[in-house]
Amino acid sequence: MKKIIISSLLFGLFYNSCAQKNPKNTQLELKPIEVNSNNIHKAYFASGCFWCVEAIYESIIGVQDVVSGYSGGDTNDPTYGLVNTKLTGHAETIEVIYNPDEITFSNLLDVYFGSQNISQINGQGPDMGPQYRSIIFYQNDNQKKIINAKINQIEGSTEVNVAAEVYPFRKFWVAEKYHQDFKKNNPNHPYIKNISNPRFKNFKFKFEDLIKDE
Repeated sequence: MKKIIISSLLFGLFYNSCAQKNPKNTQLELKPIEVNSNNIHKAYFASGCFWCVEAIYESIIGVQDVVSGYSGGDTNDPTYGLVNTKLTGHAETIEVIYNPDEITFSNLLDVYFGSQNISQINGQGPDMGPQYRSIIFYQNDNQKKIINAKINQIEGSTEVNVAAEVYPFRKFWVAEKYHQDFKKNNPNHPYIKNISNPRFKNFKFKFEDLIKDE
């Protein structure tokens, strides 16, 4: 009987601890941090491996630069190794620096939803785990409204549940140098050939009108 009681108490403590650490429970209570200025606009998306997502957004008109990194968790100074332990709360994330006169936040969201499996939870394709989960970060109430409106429209018209979580933006940590422009610098890498290139090709077919002239 004592063992049952102790086990129940331990389970309760473990459950409460996990609930407190779950980013989805805590992040949404925080106020977003605005980083956009009159001259520079930035957007933050997590959508599986950042090697894939970085290349997609770099090809879009109006996008000036894309940086791979980590966001969504509470651990300071995360590294690739730490994030892969699945204990930091962070997901592989990209920072998109863009010209709002050439491309809008709404356009970037269309690319986001149109370049992934929107219903896949905790991953994209073969990359599985919370570090690969889909997250859209908003910086203000207007962005949040745009995000939720698009999710409602998708779910209402397709009857598919959108797996992407919606978080207030708080902090972006730049990933290690070798992750930056990985697809461009490593065209013969097996992952790029077998996973990233097919995903990019599928995106390009859908959004041909948004692709930069080569």
